[in-house]
Amino acid sequence: MFTRKSLSLFLVLIFVLMLGVSVQAQDDLVFPVGEDDRFHWEDLDRFSEMDLSGQEVTVFGPWLGPDEELVTSIFAYFEYATGADVIYAGSDSFEQQIVIDIQGGSPPNLAVFPQPGLAADMAANGSLVPLGDDMRDWVLENYAAGQSWVDLGTYPDENGDPQFYGFFYKVDLKSLVWYVPDNFEDAGYEIPTTMEELIALSEQIVEDGGTPWCIGLGSGDATGWPATDWVEDLMLRLHPPEVYDAWVTNELPFNSPEVIEAIELFGMFAKNDDWVAGGSAAVASTDFRDSPAGLFTIPPQCYMHRQASFIPSFFPEGTELGVDADFFYFPPFAEKDLGNPVLGAGTLWAITDDSEATRALLDFLTTPLANELWMAQSGFLTPHLGVNLDAYANDTLRKQGEILMNATTFRFDGSDLMPGAIGAGAFWTGMVDYVSGASAEEVADAVQAAWDAIKED
Repeated sequence: MFTRKSLSLFLVLIFVLMLGVSVQAQDDLVFPVGEDDRFHWEDLDRFSEMDLSGQEVTVFGPWLGPDEELVTSIFAYFEYATGADVIYAGSDSFEQQIVIDIQGGSPPNLAVFPQPGLAADMAANGSLVPLGDDMRDWVLENYAAGQSWVDLGTYPDENGDPQFYGFFYKVDLKSLVWYVPDNFEDAGYEIPTTMEELIALSEQIVEDGGTPWCIGLGSGDATGWPATDWVEDLMLRLHPPEVYDAWVTNELPFNSPEVIEAIELFGMFAKNDDWVAGGSAAVASTDFRDSPAGLFTIPPQCYMHRQASFIPSFFPEGTELGVDADFFYFPPFAEKDLGNPVLGAGTLWAITDDSEATRALLDFLTTPLANELWMAQSGFLTPHLGVNLDAYANDTLRKQGEILMNATTFRFDGSDLMPGAIGAGAFWTGMVDYVSGASAEEVADAVQAAWDAIKED
């Protein structure tokens, strides 16, 4: 039988146990709540008012290893605030497995698509749940180039009506040119801010006896893909985004003058023996991983290398970003007045099994805090206009984040949006043929013929 004293002791024990659970939950967080002024900690307040205890949210995505640890570290704050349990599963066969899971009647609550094409297919057969107008309007207002992100997440439903299905969280950047600051300083070169200035700089480097570019298309069975990125970036600098959109769906034929113009502009860089290290004959045979090595030789074999944000992984060991190597935005043409287009990729989050906790988790991912917590670790960029840029783990990521913030147009890697036989087939091989001597017209005609063959099937 409880006495008043024993009851008091019991209540104290319960309080201590609850406190212990809370302390343990704090210990599981990468950054203790409230202790780092880079973060919008107040974003947790409204989620702390939710009681989602006992509710689970299942998330299926492409991340394994370190990336899995990073995304689950973000979920931990949502769990801490709401009491919900987020269960993440990753697979390097995501594209195949998500189809199997949905067809088998066991979809996750949230699916994280590495590219929009499969998500669009899932929407068309009724496998995705629309996110609604409120979420659409939030993206439009709070993401830089918001209309671009809305467009990338909007697909026809099973009745052919457009619906907003996909929210992008975690973005990659491709529109970058890498260089060695000491090389530029020694030669007296300035960072170009327009395509006209970039072309003029390339010409000046040649006049000074140097070679402006290192370009390599080699990638085993995927040889050619770096050239497709070049063409995609140039399409966005030569023509309005609507032209790009029509091109990736073949509404604009691949052998249209607009596409041939972009291929030929790439040729000005890659098919000019004076402009590329090793001459144009070396472009197709040089592995893309080895290509930037010429930046670091003495004297430099090249001064610039256009490649995505991942390329420092292949820089010489010990290279310090911001000191030994740096980057600038692949600039637009001033005369075209097309703003600041950015080419990239990213992960699209879509609901495949709706629930209250699922909606709450998506809502959490829209907060500055949910972005900043990953920004402060590694491998995360965001177009979210409300984040504190100082939260980025280093100056390199912060500068890349600023490029996204300043974008007026964002477009997803075009070859990833095309049918596999084109984007990972005829387009790749066609660009190898182009740098090996074929004309832009011949290449464009061959890719269009491959696309026509798909339509006939």
